[in-house]
Amino acid sequence: MNESKFTSESDQNNDKTIYPSFFLGHGSPMNAIEENEFVEGLRGLTKTIPKPKAILAISAHWLTDGTFVTAMEHPPTIHDFGGFPKALFDVQYPAPGDPNLAKQIQTLVKSQLVQLDYEWGLDHGTWSVLKHIYPDANIPVVQLSLDYKLPPEKHLQIAKELLPLRKQGILIVASGNIVHNLRMVAWDRLNEVYGFDWVMNVNQKVKDWIVSSDTESLLTIQSKGKEFEWAIPTAEHFLPLLYTIGTQLESDSISFFNDKPVAGALTMTSVRLDSDLHES
Repeated sequence: MNESKFTSESDQNNDKTIYPSFFLGHGSPMNAIEENEFVEGLRGLTKTIPKPKAILAISAHWLTDGTFVTAMEHPPTIHDFGGFPKALFDVQYPAPGDPNLAKQIQTLVKSQLVQLDYEWGLDHGTWSVLKHIYPDANIPVVQLSLDYKLPPEKHLQIAKELLPLRKQGILIVASGNIVHNLRMVAWDRLNEVYGFDWVMNVNQKVKDWIVSSDTESLLTIQSKGKEFEWAIPTAEHFLPLLYTIGTQLESDSISFFNDKPVAGALTMTSVRLDSDLHES
């Protein structure tokens, strides 16, 4: 993995820093309260990122008809799941919102109408990962929805329009999973690092396309054959990856971490973009 140029959260960035952009494999909601190597991988990011002014999160778990961004002062913690222990429902992530950032996103995105939302909040795709990176919940967070009616290329275009935020002290965190097929999960191996052969094949292909900037393959991934149909039966967990790819600069280095499968049919592979340049 490429080493980041950032060495400490206490390295307060000046206005010239270009912030990283992340795609984080979030896996089971239980990762929010369990200790495992994936949680450790998220926790380790804290010391490698200068403290951002705010975070823009894109989660697989906010699907909407239209594009929305949370604009409230205090977004609620949403427990958008069932069948888990009470301890998970007790988790709160009381990060402040950032209405001004929400309005800025409205202005930046020209290709789609972005509407301000005052009802959603932060779902588990967002807080289950941020809880480990910024456990004090002291960084403002806004969340952008995924319009389920848009084709992949439209999501990529929105992401490209959000790129300037990386140059303004905003950390972009997309959250999903490259391979995500709950119907084919090996439930008896839920806590094991284990992946079916086809899962490993698809995951490696996606990584290769990211490194080679083969955007066309990433945009048409569900038409690449049976293994890809199994790996990505529905698009919502894959689409957030496009929001990381779309915020890529030519100067960015690409690194992967938490790059392992679990339970046969899920991958936790996470992607980090880092720029070696600074704004002049």
